[in-house]
This record gives sequence, C-alpha cells and structure tokens, in this order.
Amino acid sequence: MNLYSFLQSLGIANPSGTGWLAVMFTFVLAWGVTWRLMPAVRSFALRVGWADQPNERRLNREPLPNAGGLVIYAGVLAALVLATLLRPIVIEGVLAEVLTILLGGSILVLVGFIDDQFGLPPWVRLLTQILTALLLIASGIRIEATLGTPIDPILSMLLTILWVVGITNAINLMDGMDGLAGGVSFITAMSLLAVSAQFETRAAATLLLAALGGGALGFLRHNFHPSHIIMGDAGAYFFGYVLAATSILGNLKVNTVFALVPPVLFLLLPVLDTSQVFLLRLMAGKNPLSTPGKDHLHHRLLARGLSQRNTALTLWTITLGSNWLAMKLQGMTLVATLVTIGTIIVLLGFTVWQRIRAVPRKGAL
Repeated sequence: MNLYSFLQSLGIANPSGTGWLAVMFTFVLAWGVTWRLMPAVRSFALRVGWADQPNERRLNREPLPNAGGLVIYAGVLAALVLATLLRPIVIEGVLAEVLTILLGGSILVLVGFIDDQFGLPPWVRLLTQILTALLLIASGIRIEATLGTPIDPILSMLLTILWVVGITNAINLMDGMDGLAGGVSFITAMSLLAVSAQFETRAAATLLLAALGGGALGFLRHNFHPSHIIMGDAGAYFFGYVLAATSILGNLKVNTVFALVPPVLFLLLPVLDTSQVFLLRLMAGKNPLSTPGKDHLHHRLLARGLSQRNTALTLWTITLGSNWLAMKLQGMTLVATLVTIGTIIVLLGFTVWQRIRAVPRKGAL
C-alpha cells in the first residue's frame, strides 16, 4: 500500500494535495512551541505572582502558576501563522473562518487571564462568552435549526449561544485536577480533527484542531500529575471556545434533537460533569458559576480512593469511548477510527511516560 492509498483509507479528503502536510506541520509546531516555552513562562509566573493559591476547587497544596493558557495560546497562534506563511494557497480559502474563531478565542484568553490574576464578576465572564458566541453567528458559524417554524432563526441563535457558552464553561469547570482538562481537550480535538479531515469544506476546523491538539499535548507534558503549571481560566476558555466552534463549523443543521447527538458525544464528559454540578448547586441554592466545591466527577473518584493519575486515566478512557462512538456515528470507517484512537493512545502514553520519568529529577519539567 502506497502513501496515497493509506491516506485514502483514513478518509483524508484530498490525499494528493498538500493540505494534510500543512495539518501535520501545524500540529507538530504547536506541540513544540508549547512544550519548550512552558518552563520559561512557569518561572516568570512564579516571580510575578501569577499563581493559584490552594482553594476549595483545586487540589494543589501550594501556589501553582496559572499562566499555562498563555503558552497554549501562543503555541497555537505561532503554528497557524507559520502554516499560513509556508502554505498560503492551502490556507487562503479558510482564513476568514480561522481568524474569526481566533478573534473570539483571543478575547476569552484576555478575559480569562484578567480573571485568573484579579478576579472578575460572573456576569462579566458570561457576557463576554455570549458576545464571542454572537461573533461566530455573525460570521456564519452556527447551529442551524431547520424545523420549518417561523422562529427557526431565533432558535438557531439561541442554540449556538447555549452550545458555545456551555462548552466553554464545561471545560473550565473540569480544570480542577492535574491533566484532566488538557487530556480531555486533546482527545476531543484529535477525534474532531479525524472527522473534519474527511471533508474539504471543514478545512478551517481541521487546521485549528491540529494546532489545538498540538498545544494540548505540549501542555500535558508539564501538567500531568504532579503538575508544575496549570492552564487557568485563560487556557480553559480558549480550549472550550475553539472546540465548541470547530464542532459546529460547516453549519450544523438540526431538524430533530438527534442531530445534536454526535457533537454532544465528542464532549460528553464535560457536558455530563457540568450538568450534574449545575443541577446539584442550583438545588442547593448556590450560584453554579461562582460557587467553588468538590462536587465534580473527578472529586467523586478521588473520594473513592483513586490517585490523581488513575483518576485522570479513567476519565480519559471514558472520553476515548464516547469519542469512538461519536466518530462511528459520523460515518468514519473502522480503519480510520482505530488509527485515530491508536494515535491518541500512543501520543498520550508517550507524554505521560515522559512526565513520570522526569519527576524523580529534582526541578525537572
């Protein structure tokens, strides 16, 4: 089997083109930049006080630098800029969509970073998330309701806002334990990448997901337990927003409630975790967005005696399972699905092995 036949068997939309090379380059570059920059940013964050103190939500027992999101953002941005310079013809047709999502993501990174360091009222964060969702809608990136009713346009807007705001907060709320949000985001990004690569019309999503996946993997090299840096709200908002936007890129059409099943399955763990936390906190008369607590799924597993590493691996496995089912529902072949899952496992396994191997070396990252 030659390279063309192999790429064709994976469902690559245009195996004879150079687009897949641009995607691989983007992934590797985002991974490399994020991985190499993280130690320097960690040291700087400690000097200037960019750190999360121990609290009810997080499990750290000492100040932990929270500027990882800035490095992830820088890695993604650097990869996309260089990919555009090196492959201008390939990137040109999807530049508008990429820039729109990056603009919304940039706004959330800024707001998240300010919240990390100084704190912002919940209504400011929520309003910003709604505005960035409206930015997508204005650019034609939306969930499109096709129920044949007069309120379809309003319903489309509301569904899109709910999806973007919901997923953005879901990833953020999961970021309470080493390796969890980064690992879930990496698995989801790679799975969505495998699906979007089958369609030339989703080239923007493919490129963005390659950069996001590389950034997530580079971050995990420093974030798997014991973590020396966390992504903070800046990183969690960025991951959540880009995953939410790319999962509906290409105008997801909804004519029945079942049309939402595949995108929900890709992000099933964050959706379930956030839903149960929201319900429990509302029933207790608390504000779901601003009330800290140890009521997440990872807290429940830790309470049962699992270590942080085993808890992360367990929830990663659940995420892999839901993403496998989502890829199957999206029509991916068995070969393409197995290669995707296998690649994810190998990359995660190598990253975890590298992190654990570095721990005994004092001060190593």
